[in-house]
Amino acid sequence: MNSSNWYLQLIKPSWAPPSWLFGPVWSFLYVIIIISFGKVALMFFAKKISFLVFLPFILNIIFNLSFTYLQFGLRSNTLAAIDILLILATLIWAIIVIYPHSPWVSYAQIPYLLWVSFATVLQLTITYLNK
Repeated sequence: MNSSNWYLQLIKPSWAPPSWLFGPVWSFLYVIIIISFGKVALMFFAKKISFLVFLPFILNIIFNLSFTYLQFGLRSNTLAAIDILLILATLIWAIIVIYPHSPWVSYAQIPYLLWVSFATVLQLTITYLNK
């Protein structure tokens, strides 16, 4: 059974969005993430911010990119649930620490924050329903 079929067979709550919606949403969000990360990276390398301000952005990307492997490669709802909590935590951390240096980067994260908040509740629910 391939990963897509595996995911489709999981028990999901009635309010889960259709699978086809995830691709367009994440494509839009990755544009925001790349622009924001690029701006923050440039600020770091120009020595306008410290590594501690850059760190949550680095961790967020690592956790974000790990999610697909954990969820679909390993087929582990539990690891994916832990990972998405880390994505949410590092995103909130990033928004807070970058705000004094670049408010627009914080504001640009709002769609990402809204989606990750929803996705966190969804992932935790799926993990619970499929124990």
